[in-house]
Amino acid sequence: MTTHNPGRLDHLRIAINAAGRDFGRTLAIRLADLGAELHLAARSADAAEAVATEIRERGHERVHAYRCDLTAPDTVAAFAGAVAERTDRVDVLINNGARYLAAADLVSASDEDIVATVASGTAGTVLTVKHFLPLLRRSDVPDIVTMVSTAGTPGHFLSDAHEAFYAAKAGQGGFTEVLSKRLRPEGIRVISLYPPDFANPDPLGEAWESTPRGPQDALTAQSLVDCVLFAIGQPRDCFIKSFHFEQAWQQH
Repeated sequence: MTTHNPGRLDHLRIAINAAGRDFGRTLAIRLADLGAELHLAARSADAAEAVATEIRERGHERVHAYRCDLTAPDTVAAFAGAVAERTDRVDVLINNGARYLAAADLVSASDEDIVATVASGTAGTVLTVKHFLPLLRRSDVPDIVTMVSTAGTPGHFLSDAHEAFYAAKAGQGGFTEVLSKRLRPEGIRVISLYPPDFANPDPLGEAWESTPRGPQDALTAQSLVDCVLFAIGQPRDCFIKSFHFEQAWQQH
């Protein structure tokens, strides 16, 4: 059986979608620093390759870049197929992709933007898992990690996102909930994170170490990365289904 030191990820092969910017880029850089072999996808192949280049410049060569538009099923299948040509397994699949849509009211967004938002967050996540499942089943330590959102929590209303984003995140949450039950007999762990809006400083900049992390501060990307590392580093009898975070209230 494949084993690994929770402090190092050298034996893990990790696929991440939406890795070309924001938290996807943060995850990629931090996981590379811990030694993981990375398969990074973004809607733009150039964006994925730019992050891969940043990682290689830090001395980590085991990183590959792909194009994957979560609203286009053929590119999701092509992403999984291209990874399968390079490796016989994937140990961790991270569903980071979901299009954000901000709008003041329901009717202010175009029909096209609404469809793309729901498709990327819900259908894109379902299709990504579907096409990567054969590779995950070949791993001794398979984990599926999905970045949902507090917007996917019943009763939540504090995000300024459009209703379509709420719908997409609720779809992600419903999918991972049933997936966790159905894949557990195979030993595949399904881990969901439900963060509120959070601070995401550049992992290669000074702010990475200086961003405030006190009890009154917003959740940080550092803490989210730590949660992912904690969950995938647990013994295989430990199934952490989800992380739910308290939203910081601004004091006046």
